[in-house]
Amino acid sequence: MSLELQKINEELANKSPQEIVEWAITNAKNPVVTTNFRPYEAAILHAVASVKKDIKVIWCDTGYNTPNTYKHANEIIEQLDLNVKLYVPKQTSAYRDAVLGIPDIDDPKHKLFTEQVKLEPFKRAMTEHQPDVWFTNLRKGQTNFRDSIDIVSQAADGTLKVSPFYHYSDEELDAYLEENNLPNEFKYFDPTKVLSNRECGLHA
Repeated sequence: MSLELQKINEELANKSPQEIVEWAITNAKNPVVTTNFRPYEAAILHAVASVKKDIKVIWCDTGYNTPNTYKHANEIIEQLDLNVKLYVPKQTSAYRDAVLGIPDIDDPKHKLFTEQVKLEPFKRAMTEHQPDVWFTNLRKGQTNFRDSIDIVSQAADGTLKVSPFYHYSDEELDAYLEENNLPNEFKYFDPTKVLSNRECGLHA
């Protein structure tokens, strides 16, 4: 981590998520927030939209979400009146099911599957929107990689990645959701990860 990033993280260490969002928005020219509507995503979407109502919300939908997740997504989008930019794979899930299926993580085809359903739509979204600040809901303790970053880190392309809830526990997020009357949903499925402690590929 650069000395500048280290200094920023030291200054933000004791700030609230809203204060972190306000700091980032003040320093951003073209911010976005990404979401997949997994558990606790309502927190980051609420925190960011509360500061910048029209922020672009990039949703890369793999096409394999549970019915619960789609209903949950619709509920949050309506409740927060989100400015959603939807990105989906170039192939339909029906086509992929017929020719590829959902390969096991040890299958060589799993790399192609991940590229099709997650990485390509995400790269397309970031290329189209060219953000300088990218809000995420990464938290310490989720994966080894995420333990190695901080509230503010830098993506490979130089984008400033901001995780306002980085130091929050599940219990603290539960309290945030309750305080702000926000829904949550745990029946979520990521076909590219299988195991919850695997990195999804967008961040590492």
